[in-house]
Amino acid sequence: MAATENKPKYTFKDFQSGQRVRWCPGCGDSAILRAVQMAFAKMGIPKEKFVVVSGIGCSSRFPYYMATYGIHGIHGRAAALATGIKLSNPELSVWQITGDGDGLAIGGNHFIHEIRRNVDVNVLLFNNRIYGLTKGQYSPTSPKGMKTKTSPYGTIEEPFNPGELAIGAGATFFARGIDANVNLNIELFLAAQAHKGISIVELLQNCVIFNNGAYKSLTDKKVKDDNVLIVKHGEPMIFGKNKDKGIIVDDRGKIKVVTIGENGITEKDILVHDAHEEDPLIHYQLAALKHPVVMGVIRDVRKETYCEALERQMKEVQQKSPIKNVHDLLYSGNTWEVK
Repeated sequence: MAATENKPKYTFKDFQSGQRVRWCPGCGDSAILRAVQMAFAKMGIPKEKFVVVSGIGCSSRFPYYMATYGIHGIHGRAAALATGIKLSNPELSVWQITGDGDGLAIGGNHFIHEIRRNVDVNVLLFNNRIYGLTKGQYSPTSPKGMKTKTSPYGTIEEPFNPGELAIGAGATFFARGIDANVNLNIELFLAAQAHKGISIVELLQNCVIFNNGAYKSLTDKKVKDDNVLIVKHGEPMIFGKNKDKGIIVDDRGKIKVVTIGENGITEKDILVHDAHEEDPLIHYQLAALKHPVVMGVIRDVRKETYCEALERQMKEVQQKSPIKNVHDLLYSGNTWEVK
């Protein structure tokens, strides 16, 4: 009880820097910013222990708007900065802000290896499927055939699915939210902070200038319930305006969308979500599913983090070696005293 009482009490306003927010009016980044500030206020972590790191892009202005420590890095290199910060001080809560261009194009190599290493960093990947800051070129997540300034006849490239990429690289935590659902995003950020290891949160985000309406089918009140499945650990994967649709696993081990009440399907047949299952197969399929789009915490498993492995290795080496620290190293072997 005493530990709980000693936790700092904040409101979202305590995490507002006072800087003028320069995103376009209506940009989904603003809603995500508010959700992050509200989530930070609920974590009970002292403000001085938060660090927000970014690369280049519209989303990467984030550190300016947070009343925390922060670094606005260079294009695609936020992962390197975040990793170094976490290793130098594991007690810090490190939040990496990146976009589908910054994180998956020039920073793609850093992204997959940060995941592979399981660095205890929280990565928020803003996915608007376009380059917004540089005025509307197609990005690694732009749909095939999309016409942009750099693909006037339609891009011929297959897009990345960040969830497939993250889980394929070995992510121990993957979640997906959307800018308009602030309450869901707060839940995801709290879960990401609680997770020990790499946390990847993909945030579907609308760019009102260069890709407006990219996620309209997921936000329009008339159709969103039939197009979005929000998963929660331990609960059956049921969705739809009438709560009559669900997910099952067929004889081939593949997930399948069914309608409850048809072909003898009942609620008991619907798959119960297990975010903690170590085998990534179902998680990968959920992340890849296009209809419905799956949101919520899709994967959350515990494995040794990079910081834990490094600390363990150092202790093992220290036990075997006569040199325990820098002082021992400097005074080992032949030494001379200069007067």
